[in-house]
Amino acid sequence: MAKKQLDEMSFLDHLEDLRWHLIRATLGILIAAVLAGIAYKFIFDVIIFAPTRMNFATYEGLCRISQFLGINDTTFCAEEFPFVIQNRTVAGQFSAHIWTSIYAGFIIAFPYVLYQLWSFISPGLKIDERKNSRGFIFIASLLFFTGVLFGYYIVTPLSINFLANYKISDQISNEFDVSSVIAIIRSSAIASGFVFELPIIIYFFTKIGLVTPQFLRKYRKYALVIVLILSAVITPPDIASQVIVAIPILILYQVSIYISAIVIKNQKRKESKAKS
Repeated sequence: MAKKQLDEMSFLDHLEDLRWHLIRATLGILIAAVLAGIAYKFIFDVIIFAPTRMNFATYEGLCRISQFLGINDTTFCAEEFPFVIQNRTVAGQFSAHIWTSIYAGFIIAFPYVLYQLWSFISPGLKIDERKNSRGFIFIASLLFFTGVLFGYYIVTPLSINFLANYKISDQISNEFDVSSVIAIIRSSAIASGFVFELPIIIYFFTKIGLVTPQFLRKYRKYALVIVLILSAVITPPDIASQVIVAIPILILYQVSIYISAIVIKNQKRKESKAKS
């Protein structure tokens, strides 16, 4: 879309354009959801329920680390979890199939959703801004998928292991509903995926003048508190899990400061060139 054409578009034209981008993004998610729904055996048996088994890679790795440190009495080295997964509602398994397929479709189609969002926003940017943001879809998708993997392989196992072994009485047996198990895995993965988008968010906030590197450095200690609170929300309430989750978020925050500094530096260089 040419810049002149964009300027001539009315507010309703912009809404119509946005509507079609949203429709295409939704269709992309639905197509990916159908494919995920067809492969439901793989989705559930190999992916969803893998962290509920003690042979999951994360538990085996944490078990080896514990043994190396001389900690033999650990739940990471157990033979099996002390719980069973049950379905307690008539339509429980059907609902789990449908909703899991939709969320899986969103994760799979995330780059395409970003592409539709970028296609709507990019015509309003200047030529040099579009050039500097060329890798937006790739980088944002890479960060999102990295966050999803972090949530799946780190946050989810820590949460399941803690909650499955937490007891208030030996008289209570754990019989978890399938929807509850899936909700923990889904929320951990998707929440982590969005958290890992922090550098992209800071990049655009810096571009529009909402934040600066000085602002981010000045409020770093407050950011640390927010990160710890966020870690407590998406992980079980034990210190080790919160620290494990907080470390990559703090690294992302530091990376965001560098990104913000680079954006400000480039803006000042362009301003000095324009004046000369």
